[in-house]
Amino acid sequence: MWDEIQLLFIWAPVINIQLILEGIFVGAIFALSAYGLALVWGVMNIKNLAQGDFVILGGYLAFWLNMYGIPLVVILPIIMIVMFVYGWVVYLLVIRRILDQDMFVSLLATFGLSLLMQQAINLKFGPEVQTIDMELPVFDAFDSMVTIPSSKLLALGLAAFIAACVVVFMKSSRTGQAIRATAQDPRAARVLGINIDRIYAFTFAFNSMLCGAAGVLVSIIFVIQPFYGITYSMGSFAIVTAAGLGNLPGVIVSAFSIGLFTKYCGFFESALEYAAPVAVLLTVLMWRQISMRRNRQVVK
Repeated sequence: MWDEIQLLFIWAPVINIQLILEGIFVGAIFALSAYGLALVWGVMNIKNLAQGDFVILGGYLAFWLNMYGIPLVVILPIIMIVMFVYGWVVYLLVIRRILDQDMFVSLLATFGLSLLMQQAINLKFGPEVQTIDMELPVFDAFDSMVTIPSSKLLALGLAAFIAACVVVFMKSSRTGQAIRATAQDPRAARVLGINIDRIYAFTFAFNSMLCGAAGVLVSIIFVIQPFYGITYSMGSFAIVTAAGLGNLPGVIVSAFSIGLFTKYCGFFESALEYAAPVAVLLTVLMWRQISMRRNRQVVK
């Protein structure tokens, strides 16, 4: 590890630029997935352990469509529509039945959903890693020590555009305002004439759509594999836990921070890149527990 530290900070500090860029790309993916999780968690109080598997499913659907020569500009909206419908169906078949149950039931149900999705993807596409080759140019700098694929810049731009559309939708549309009202007080929202069940269904479908969009971006800048969903699930939970529910700026900051952390961990040891989100989640939970204990002591 000492050799890596010397390389990073003494012999080749320009490597930091590459790691920061990679962290930004990862953070953009995490931000979309985490915001969807924050919506479902905040509005419906459902902790979706299958969050990352929705991302992977979107990636595989994009990979499948790309095999037929369909361009990305067409694939992305198709996947978002398909994943929206899929999320609505999952809500009707699974989520609606556990809304009034305790947290353990929701965790168990979404864990089962995660296993089902993993095995279905594995059965259809196999366990090999896949990716979409965009065949776009790669920019380099500092004697090729820093490389920036055009596909990653494209994915970052698309993620920013989708995030901006989500912000406008949540603040300006009637449905977005209804979602926010339901998250604050479901009973009051029902009194005001809001169809709570439909808002719940839309929220879960909207989350599925965001995950599908994130999956498309993953498939063009990284690799997908049927069992890689756990990485995005743990990353999303860590981000939401650190940022808090309904805090979009906090979600974005936390997403990029965790993206940078995972890439730096991966530089020292590739296996640490997948363990980093779990470590962040455990650290945040421990820190929150300590803070709660201190607050209780102050109150006493």
